[in-house]
Amino acid sequence: MSDQLRPPGAGVIHDIGYRHYDGPRLGRFAITRALMASSLRHAYGLGRSGKSKVMPILLLAVMVVPVAVIVGIETAMQFDKPPIKPVEYLFLLQPVIALYLASQAPQLFSRDLRYRSIVLYLARPPRRTDYALAKLTALVGALMILTGVPLFILYVGALLAKYNFVAMSKQFLTGLAAALLLAILLAAIGGLIAAATPRRGFAVAAIIAVLIVSFTAVVTTVAILDSNQTMTSTAARYANLGSPFTLVDVLQRFLLHSGGDWTPTTQQGLVFAAVYVLLVAVCVWGVNARYAKVARG
Repeated sequence: MSDQLRPPGAGVIHDIGYRHYDGPRLGRFAITRALMASSLRHAYGLGRSGKSKVMPILLLAVMVVPVAVIVGIETAMQFDKPPIKPVEYLFLLQPVIALYLASQAPQLFSRDLRYRSIVLYLARPPRRTDYALAKLTALVGALMILTGVPLFILYVGALLAKYNFVAMSKQFLTGLAAALLLAILLAAIGGLIAAATPRRGFAVAAIIAVLIVSFTAVVTTVAILDSNQTMTSTAARYANLGSPFTLVDVLQRFLLHSGGDWTPTTQQGLVFAAVYVLLVAVCVWGVNARYAKVARG
């Protein structure tokens, strides 16, 4: 009888047994935290296909294996002092760090743009700022794992070799602080480039080009301006502003007093600090503005 009374074309609601959710709703912070944790796992291929794990794990191995060899040698040979400082090792393997950034930043930023899943994220409680900061924080964390693990191995090896505990701890903490400065700047730059295009190949090439070309240009310029390799030329010192790696290297010398061939003056250090903060702020703003444009359609 009810089928006969229902108008033609009218919809029908069927009760298929789904229950209403009456539990706590965790809100934006919990969602942002979950997105950050998921992105950090994806940066090392966890929860993704097997081939997605190859590059990040291989690059992590490239960072770790040399320090394992160094630790074995210094433990066996009992040198008077460690053969390399954590800060020196950090900047010695900067090509590996650049390759990791170029391979994983597009995975975190470009995929959601390419498959339009970003629209689903932004349609729910997380705002575009939450999404951008979660992705950037995850990339910073991934870079800290890449750089922090070998630095920790160097630290443990130095303690096993019975070097001075206080001195080795200071070097380790200085290296971690320098790694954090580098990770924040690289994540901001890599995130902005990767968010600018949904094409992963373009993002990879652009990140490599920005990092490698800028570093090569700085090295060449410094060599021309400071032919005696004494770094007494003010112009040669300021030329280090042109590359993220050299910028952070000079900044950590100024802030952390880690030593090196030369130390910037107070004025030079403040200029490098201002450029660092400005560059990070502009890149973070750029990522947020990019997602604002996506949210508007």
